[in-house]
Amino acid sequence: MGFRWDRMRPLLTVPYLPTLGPSHPDAVTPDLMADVLRVSGTGSFLAHDKDRRWSDRKDEAVLLHEIVQNQDRTLIPTITGHGLLRIHLYGAPERRTEAKELAAKLTATYDAAKARVVWFQATADTVAASTRVQLRSFDRPAPAADGIETLTEQPKEVRATFGTFAEKMADEGFAFLHSRIDTVGPVLTAVREGQVAGAIGPMETMADPIGRMRLLPQYFGVLPEYRGLGIGRLLWRAAMHWGQEAGADYQILQTAAGGASDRLCQSEGLSDLGFVCTAVV
Repeated sequence: MGFRWDRMRPLLTVPYLPTLGPSHPDAVTPDLMADVLRVSGTGSFLAHDKDRRWSDRKDEAVLLHEIVQNQDRTLIPTITGHGLLRIHLYGAPERRTEAKELAAKLTATYDAAKARVVWFQATADTVAASTRVQLRSFDRPAPAADGIETLTEQPKEVRATFGTFAEKMADEGFAFLHSRIDTVGPVLTAVREGQVAGAIGPMETMADPIGRMRLLPQYFGVLPEYRGLGIGRLLWRAAMHWGQEAGADYQILQTAAGGASDRLCQSEGLSDLGFVCTAVV
């Protein structure tokens, strides 16, 4: 049904675009949205797409002919090569019923394996999975954290424990990271009792659509038996120091609302940009 930025822009309460995810508020422009739609379905990445570091082909595409818009809501469907269909709802949460109906229809039309409705609001939704979008600007000092080293700087016997750590922390993405460990940036580690007890990485930067340098999102976790000892905060601060030394202007993060990482980031003074809420259809 076509797309008009002037209809979507007033409804954009969180700086989040389909297929790209969260962005710096200043980077969310009509030109950026036009670029998203232009490359959609081609398999090509935009130069600033953070997913470029994991694949040579963009997996998620906007279903351009299925966009629904008026002055009150914009519904943008996307689908991945693995059959995950998402309806991105820009508008009042009360429009979720319509979004779910569209998801059900398009699931059948495109033979999708599963479907989700994603919407955006200023506060967490108590009945849906919510992630907080946060901004850390590198406009204040980020001192080094004692006792945190890159994995490659650790002794051989410590490096050998990273595989076990990654297996235990598979739900946090570390098994995937371990499979790519030789092709990505450094991973910062905390060691206790001769083994990797916590890690954050990969540490990488990339220019955003308006030329600012951003620190890309990392996998971040501490083994359960070492939680509550301040290791997570040390790793976080070491990552911020790395980002500042690398010339990053900012970092955008998503944290599970109310989770340990969310509480840590809130206590470190990050700016809250709103919540991304997700419901299974």
